[in-house]
Amino acid sequence: MTATLLLWSIVLAQILLVAAMACAAYRVLRGPRAQDRVLGLDTLYVNATMLLLTFGIRTGSTLYFEAALIIALLGFVATAALAKFLMRGEVIE
Repeated sequence: MTATLLLWSIVLAQILLVAAMACAAYRVLRGPRAQDRVLGLDTLYVNATMLLLTFGIRTGSTLYFEAALIIALLGFVATAALAKFLMRGEVIE
C-alpha cells in the first residue's frame, strides 16, 4: 500500500514538473524582456533538478542525485553570471 502510494505520488510529481518545465521554456522563448528569460532559465534548471531527484527516488539510483547536484551548481553559476551581465553589461571585469 505504502509503496504504491509513493510510486503514484512520484509519477504525479514528475508529470507536474514536466508541465512546469514546459511553462518555463515558453517564458524563455517568448519572454518580452531579458529579465523574464533569465527567470525562465532559473525556473527551468530548478525544475530539472527536482525532476532528476524524483527519478533518483523512483529508481533508487545515486547517479540521478549526483547529476542533480551538478545541474544545481551549474545553474546557480549561470544565473549569477547572467544577472551580472544584465546589471553591468559584462561578466568579467
